[in-house]
Amino acid sequence: MRTLNKNLMQKPQFLKQKPMQKVMIALTPVILAAVYFFGLRVLAVLAICSIFAFLTEWIMASKRNGKVTQACFVTAMLYGLALPPAVPFWVAAVGIIVGILFGKEVFGGFGKNVFNPAIVGRAFVWICFPVELTSKFVPAFSGFPGGFTKWSMGETATGPAFANTSDLDAFTTATPMFAEQTYGYITNLWSLFTGQITGIIPVEGHKFVLGAGSMGEVSSLAILLGAAYLIYTKAAQIRLMLSPIIGAMGMAVFMKYIIGAESVPDPAFVLLSGGLLYAAVFMVTEPVSAPKTPQTQWIYGIFIGIMIVLLRYEGIFTGAVAFSILLGNMLAPSLDLWKKRLKSGKAKA
Repeated sequence: MRTLNKNLMQKPQFLKQKPMQKVMIALTPVILAAVYFFGLRVLAVLAICSIFAFLTEWIMASKRNGKVTQACFVTAMLYGLALPPAVPFWVAAVGIIVGILFGKEVFGGFGKNVFNPAIVGRAFVWICFPVELTSKFVPAFSGFPGGFTKWSMGETATGPAFANTSDLDAFTTATPMFAEQTYGYITNLWSLFTGQITGIIPVEGHKFVLGAGSMGEVSSLAILLGAAYLIYTKAAQIRLMLSPIIGAMGMAVFMKYIIGAESVPDPAFVLLSGGLLYAAVFMVTEPVSAPKTPQTQWIYGIFIGIMIVLLRYEGIFTGAVAFSILLGNMLAPSLDLWKKRLKSGKAKA
């Protein structure tokens, strides 16, 4: 017990990581877009994720005399932005603790993790708290100053702000992807690109509120700005960004136009909805859990993209991105081993 207390009293050093700093800068337009569309509550969610990510890593680093890394804050941002804007604070906290602890620390800390810790946390809360996540979608603010001067579209003194309409006795919220799959309603592609996802949509006599999904996926434009910075500063591999997009687009074209799958929408809609771009730019590019050679990185990313489309449109749930990346993480070590053996075999020949 004394040894444990002594270890906990030791202050772990803080490891600054320039690549992680570049990712944080790349996330800036995504965070600003999230605040504009969803309000200042976004910052509260991200702050809670950051605090609990730091505390979890600090406790584990103290016990092994290690260092707290800047990567824990990047994980917190990536995880937090993958949540819906009205997610309960306690759900956000539980998810990041699980992500840091079981996605990274159980493997020995930064650089040793098999899985993307942000995705581990996101998948955990999706499975364990589906009601808290899937019932918390809200429409986006519009106009200037948007959400920069408001707390949240989802919370007012009397209830959801978007439900304040005389002819709407009850409301159902739906993300663009859910609206397409359930009601056959296709959200305007320009709205998906900019992030202006809002409105009350009548479908077959029923009205539903169109709301964005996760905070980080709302604006494709903001995501592309972050991608441009990562590519310019060489903070992420462009093949890891492009390969899941190529895989998803190829699979969407194959399923829709070649085998005639009615469940698959237009490939442009597939690209701009459901978090595909956000995952390709910020999640798949996580260097530790990805393969290490160019050839295996292409295979890895294309596999993830294919699985996203398969699980999203042919599976029984919409949590396709997280589970596709986790499947890719499990495949990555085998890809590296295969490449190593292939290279060794050629050398012997």
